[in-house]
Amino acid sequence: MSDLYEAVSGLPLRIVDTARTRRGRDTSSGFRRATTTFHLRGDGVSGRGEDVTYDTEDHKALESAPAFDLRGRYASFAAFSEYLDDVDLFPRARPTQEAARHYRRWALESAALDLALKQNDRSLGEAVGRTPSPLRFVVSTRLGDPPTTDRVEELLGADPGAEFKLDPTTDWTDELVDSLAGTDAVRIVDLKGHYEGTDVDQAPDPDLYERVLRGFPDAVVEDPALTETTRPLFDGEEARVSWDAPVTGVDSVRELPFEPSWLNVKPSRFGTVESLFETIEYAESRGISLYGGGQFELDVGRDHIQLLASLFYPEGPNDVAPGAYNDPTLSDGLPTSPLDAPTNPAGLDWD
Repeated sequence: MSDLYEAVSGLPLRIVDTARTRRGRDTSSGFRRATTTFHLRGDGVSGRGEDVTYDTEDHKALESAPAFDLRGRYASFAAFSEYLDDVDLFPRARPTQEAARHYRRWALESAALDLALKQNDRSLGEAVGRTPSPLRFVVSTRLGDPPTTDRVEELLGADPGAEFKLDPTTDWTDELVDSLAGTDAVRIVDLKGHYEGTDVDQAPDPDLYERVLRGFPDAVVEDPALTETTRPLFDGEEARVSWDAPVTGVDSVRELPFEPSWLNVKPSRFGTVESLFETIEYAESRGISLYGGGQFELDVGRDHIQLLASLFYPEGPNDVAPGAYNDPTLSDGLPTSPLDAPTNPAGLDWD
């Protein structure tokens, strides 16, 4: 057991009742996001966690299902996590994507950890012996069809200091890459080579990869698909490569094509708090640089990914920008990076 997990695993908790709420919002990436927040209550406090399952049909099916029977007194948070092993989190139908099993499990585990910490009058920072720091973030955005620099220019107009995580596609031209590189604001390029069955799948494209590697020589390159034709392009570039979609725990990190220098930590991908904390410790022990990632969280999940980043990897190019950056129309007075360190008064609360 990792030291981080040991610091929270023994916290007792009591669940008296549960509730769920669903949210939906249009995004700048051109789709409507739906999420479900779980509320676990007991001893006058509430713990919350957000299910970031992408398919709206999965949320609709959950809405019509009876509440999960989670009430009771648990000797420890670890005992609650073990109890979840036997709970069918998709009682109406199998999830549209298997990754959703981890997303829903994370929602319930983070809600329970939030509750357990509050019932024991502790913040996450206090429990794990870390102090929240100011949080650097980058802005993730897609560039439209056909792709243009319009959204990047709009964001830089609102926040001249903005930094970006962008998703190159096969229709990116040399001219577009040159224009984007000229902003000196692109920190991560996400090739999405490990997505399957989604709207953002990007097949391995040697021409695109070469264009990106050449055009953004200082950027982190995330999730390339390494094939006979693409792997040679990364000879000597391994230290720039980061991994996201394949990373769901320590074993998955060990199975990567080469020892990683960077990892994108999306808490919901890990399913359990134990797996997340083990992976963070594993990376720290090997000098692997970390940064946080998000899944278009609409509710408390965004606070959670920001808090975790502020505790464990605050200076990374964290893809955890405030939600206003995902809105189709930008509002005035956008928060700028770095965000002030949170107070984390109790549980997983940010402020």
